[in-house]
Amino acid sequence: MDIKRISPDFAVSGQITPADMAELARQGFCTVICNRPDGESDDQPAAEAVARAAEEAGITFRYLPVKGGEIGPEEIAAFGKLLADNKAPILAYCRTGTRSITLWSLVNAPRLRPEVLLATAEQAGYDLSRLAEEFAALHENRPFNLSAEHHDVVIIGGGAAGLATAGSLLKRNPDLDIAIVEPRDEHYYQPGWTLVGAGVFTRNQTRKPMAAVMPKGVKWIRQAAAAFLPEQDEVILENGEVLSYRQLVVAPGIKLDWDRIEGLRETLGRNGVTSNYTWDTAPYTWELVKGLEKGRAIFTQPPMPIKCAGAPQKVMYLSADYWHRKGRLKDIEVEFYNAGAVLFGVKEYVPALEEYVRKYDARLNFGHTLVKVDGANRVATFEVTDENGTRLVEREFDMLHVSPPQTAPDFIRISPLANEDGWVDVDQYTLRHTRYPNVWSLGDASSAPNAKTAAAVRKQAPVVAENIVAVMAGGEPVVGYNGYGSCPLTVERGRIVLAEFAYGGQLDPSFPAFILDGRKPTRLAWFMKEKLLPPMYWHLMFRGHEWLAEPQPLNELVPAAAE
Repeated sequence: MDIKRISPDFAVSGQITPADMAELARQGFCTVICNRPDGESDDQPAAEAVARAAEEAGITFRYLPVKGGEIGPEEIAAFGKLLADNKAPILAYCRTGTRSITLWSLVNAPRLRPEVLLATAEQAGYDLSRLAEEFAALHENRPFNLSAEHHDVVIIGGGAAGLATAGSLLKRNPDLDIAIVEPRDEHYYQPGWTLVGAGVFTRNQTRKPMAAVMPKGVKWIRQAAAAFLPEQDEVILENGEVLSYRQLVVAPGIKLDWDRIEGLRETLGRNGVTSNYTWDTAPYTWELVKGLEKGRAIFTQPPMPIKCAGAPQKVMYLSADYWHRKGRLKDIEVEFYNAGAVLFGVKEYVPALEEYVRKYDARLNFGHTLVKVDGANRVATFEVTDENGTRLVEREFDMLHVSPPQTAPDFIRISPLANEDGWVDVDQYTLRHTRYPNVWSLGDASSAPNAKTAAAVRKQAPVVAENIVAVMAGGEPVVGYNGYGSCPLTVERGRIVLAEFAYGGQLDPSFPAFILDGRKPTRLAWFMKEKLLPPMYWHLMFRGHEWLAEPQPLNELVPAAAE
């Protein structure tokens, strides 16, 4: 079953079987539409059998068979009615998914521009270019007006980066007309999930309603962005609406690419497989840690870049510390599998981390990339690259913590804003787009070569805000970002190695060493992580309070800027 997400509420796939229904229910699908007529092939399960399995799984099943190449107005209208009348998320399937995405595209052609439909289909792996003229005709003859809604600043993303930027902008100019495009109803304090997985926080401590954190005076547009038209200063939303802007801030976060690891999605959250990278599964990490008496615990780190490069090993240290305190560590093998070549990228912090590796007798494995998980048999498969070439290595486990591969969101990667690696292409100091002077980006989707952490966002948001205000007044960017990032490495419960660094791995501590030496594990750093940083995040960062985050003049960072 190869599911292709087309929008937050709709997906397509090739042929599914009755056995797939339980997994579809686990992924949250409420309705399944079958677009494949019975009897197209001998190995095809009957729609009635799939329908029975759907009912048992609590999923609504609808049968709308369509023969290949015979999609007409009646089929389009019927499919549109099914989308409107049934509970989302909806999965539609046929032999390959082509008929289903074609139907969806034709239903949405009056609302969405042809280039958006074609790009969406291409992103999912379908070529609908043959329908470009039909899409254009349907769009031109749409029965409603798609005139653009205009704002001074449009911000894509209601995560930490988007909200902090809005707060910093309003601090500088309360009269700005700002819109934030964000489809989610909940906002998550993701740095807290490490502590959820260690039993320090409950997961509900890391979640608030989006309405509660949205800066006052900002218009919240509860939609997802679908495409960018930077030449026209426009953003196309997934519902077909158009936003125009004077300045655009792109901060949609990062994509967790679970599907890049074979078998992972099917077993995540059970069979001893967990991850602190989601709100849903972080509590399962703590459940596994408490329950493990003996055996092998594996912790993985994927290829860079990822958000919070220290997170994969934080969970290892906290888990091993618990087992150490309970007297179990002698019976548990702790193994860390890192796709990279070093424990941590800033060498000054490595000695302290290595002390804890020795304390917990953890086995470090570099150049190992997780590629497959067999949850039922509890086997993890790694691709190993060394001087002998590339080979596969299997390791049995009793607990497996996975840090997933990560990439820029799909709609960013295929957009004109992206660089060759898929990230929003910005100047690393001003955070201004390299080709579109009224476009800015910060946070995880930005191409700036900094650590992707909430601490980086705290420093980036004032820079973007200050520069936007300067540009809107007719000037040029005046402040810069030095690449600051912070990674509180939780080496044991109650102590943290507080890594703070800027571009080039240069140390950039917030406090003098006599107050807090980040190269050593300290209780003060733990106190900050547990007690100070969450309220700063919730109550200061999104309100334009920039404690220890004042932007630096650009000419101090880039001498050429002063010329």
